[in-house]
Amino acid sequence: MTSAPPPPPHAERPSGPPPGLGMIEFVLMMAGVMSATALSIDPMLPALPQIGHDLQVAVANDRQQIITTFFLGLAAGSLFFGPLSDHFGRRPVLLTAMATMLLCTMLCAVAPSFPVLLAARLAAGFFAAAGRVMVVSIVRDQFRGDHMARIMSLIMVIFMVVPILAPSYGTLVLMLAPWRWIFWLLAGLLVVELGWLGLRLPETLRDEARVRIRPRDLATTFAHIVTHRSSIGYMLASGIMMSCMVGFLVSVQQIFFDVFHRPGLLPVGFAAIGLWTAVGSLFNSRLVQRFGARRMSQSAVIALILLSAAHSLVGGLGLESVWLFISIQGMMALCFSMGGANFSSIALEPFVRGAGLASSIQASLTTLLSSVLGGLIGARFDGTTVPLSLGFLLYGCATLLVILWAEKGRLFTRPGLAARRQG
Repeated sequence: MTSAPPPPPHAERPSGPPPGLGMIEFVLMMAGVMSATALSIDPMLPALPQIGHDLQVAVANDRQQIITTFFLGLAAGSLFFGPLSDHFGRRPVLLTAMATMLLCTMLCAVAPSFPVLLAARLAAGFFAAAGRVMVVSIVRDQFRGDHMARIMSLIMVIFMVVPILAPSYGTLVLMLAPWRWIFWLLAGLLVVELGWLGLRLPETLRDEARVRIRPRDLATTFAHIVTHRSSIGYMLASGIMMSCMVGFLVSVQQIFFDVFHRPGLLPVGFAAIGLWTAVGSLFNSRLVQRFGARRMSQSAVIALILLSAAHSLVGGLGLESVWLFISIQGMMALCFSMGGANFSSIALEPFVRGAGLASSIQASLTTLLSSVLGGLIGARFDGTTVPLSLGFLLYGCATLLVILWAEKGRLFTRPGLAARRQG
């Protein structure tokens, strides 16, 4: 009697959370890892004027570098940690990077000058990149296809609580202490997160899926990624669409302070806009397995273009109020939430082996694109919301064109649906 043949070396295992973790704890843990990045950005927004004053930043638009420098660090680090995790495993790379991010955050808290602060922010962003890359890689280790998109959306629902509350948290800190305490409190939260990961997170990368760190192996995997039309197309689309969000982040403080003259409304407005993102992620987690990641994300891009066109018209005619701005930005945030997680899932679908490198390339490419293009929106700030709305319109159209190229001119398809129905 012959034994059954062994499974293929790269066969998928059944979808589910890592051994020893329930689904709820797994989703909460991954959302917590991603929250470290949000807590490094959003609480800083109300503190930008105070930081600029204390560190003698003469030009108001230069304060945006506190945000954009962190994003540039994210872009560089994203390309670094995926290959390391494909070789050494997800757990040791994630724990080491987060511990180093903790040290960089503490340096931000004691920075004596603006250049030192920017250097520390660049380094903190570099090591924070491991969190984003590892979350996508760990989820890809455990799930695939539309199921992966659903899990990523659930993680985003929890994660979005942080951006919703972060400016209010930053404002509260400023009411009680100097801006440096924003960084000290972030350092404390990183200590808690490190303890949780160290005690509970197992290794999720299987031995047969490891990729040795050799130039030839990396080059082969890299070539496979960048020549896969759908994957590289959706990575580019994700980066261009994410540029709108970065442009909003670097401009929003000046818009509330200088355009609408309502600085006290920034935490409330930001929370209202972020709430739409959480709602969109929740809807996406419920609907993506029914309609498919492509249909959901492509519909979101088209809606973003229409909303941006309406926003540009209203702003150009001088008819915009602060509440209309919050409403339109909220609906656009809903579009972002239905694009990001789905774009990631589509781009990583072909990769079981080398998922860390694929995730790294995706994170690095999208963050670099969004940092540069989003920074251009912020640099064009002229005391109105028009540069922001026109930037959204331009980047939305560019995103749709890239998707059309990736899909060879066909929208709203759902590859593999027949196989899923038979299964």
